[in-house]
Amino acid sequence: SMDFELAASLRDRIRAITKIQSSQGINPDKVKEADIFSLHLESGQACVQVYFIRSNQNWGNKDYYPKVGIDMSYSEVMQAFLGQFYLNREPAHLILLSAEIENPKLMQKMLTQKIKRDVRIQAPKRGQKKDLVQDALRNAKESLIQRMAEHSTHNKLLKATADAFGLQNSPSRIEIYDNSHIQGSHAVGAMVVSGPDGLIRSEYRKFNIKLDGVEKQDDIAMMKYVFSKRFKLGQKNYHDFNQNNFPDLIIVDGGKGQLSAVSNLLNEYGLASIPVVAIAKGLDRKSGLERFYFKNKSALEIAPNDPLRYFFQRLRDEAHRFVIGAHRKKRSKSLSQTRLDDIPGLGSVRKHNLLMSFGSTKEVSRASINELSAVKGISKNLADQIYNFFNESN
Repeated sequence: SMDFELAASLRDRIRAITKIQSSQGINPDKVKEADIFSLHLESGQACVQVYFIRSNQNWGNKDYYPKVGIDMSYSEVMQAFLGQFYLNREPAHLILLSAEIENPKLMQKMLTQKIKRDVRIQAPKRGQKKDLVQDALRNAKESLIQRMAEHSTHNKLLKATADAFGLQNSPSRIEIYDNSHIQGSHAVGAMVVSGPDGLIRSEYRKFNIKLDGVEKQDDIAMMKYVFSKRFKLGQKNYHDFNQNNFPDLIIVDGGKGQLSAVSNLLNEYGLASIPVVAIAKGLDRKSGLERFYFKNKSALEIAPNDPLRYFFQRLRDEAHRFVIGAHRKKRSKSLSQTRLDDIPGLGSVRKHNLLMSFGSTKEVSRASINELSAVKGISKNLADQIYNFFNESN
């Protein structure tokens, strides 16, 4: 009904209730140490709620959503999940499950050998252990219901996206691009990806923009540079490249200029069939006043209260968040770099020792070979190399 205030109020109440439920009875006095796993299966989807009990206290809980086949049993899902979960983790002395698995002894033996101490696996039938498992199971069920509801809404948004851009099917891969720089310095581009289940963070990519490869060094030229890196790779190995990796829709942060530049570049690479939409900032950069440009630079009309508008805004904002983080990291790294980084064989420890001894790179450049070799870790040969680097440069 587009009643967003009521929706937000209900959402906050549900979260509060869930928090209360998750805190009831999970600091047991009779269970000192345990990992608790409760699995809920519904409509071919699964949620595993994991509690961590240490020193008779709850040390946190987490939801996991393993991919399952519609014909997989509880035992198969849980056994496979436990095997993956403990690949890089140490198990607790006691593992509590919401139901039995087929080979608990085999799993116990494997985990016991891993940490060289006894590990027991139980599916408790009564008492405090049973209460703990049931509490986790309630949370698993609530979490899966909420996720399925969100997934249903996401599917509707993808269908609306397909309708808006004339796509035959709902897009399975949307790529969103943004750039960040300060007057051209420390320039970086970013790509975030959204799929049928939401954001796919493992597919995010950042692109360090080499300014000597950009002519005008403006936003449009930088966007073209990013796209040349992203799609030229695929075109170079066109027959071997996994075409499923190409997006069904591209969103760029910018206006008609970015749209035209990106569309022309894709046309050069033989990828003109991929639709591109540009999101231009609204008047005074106010959220909600963005303009959307599509084919032939024509404006795409999306009503102010249309959920599709909020969907595109969220995707654009996620790309902006990711690229800003990458830019700050790059800028921070550059601030800690000195000319000492250009000297071969001079690692971070020796660089640190030199700066601690002399106070600055400038004072290192003025030091004699004997003064340099007096620093911890600096051999006579390395001192010669450092001395020659600065004096030859000068």
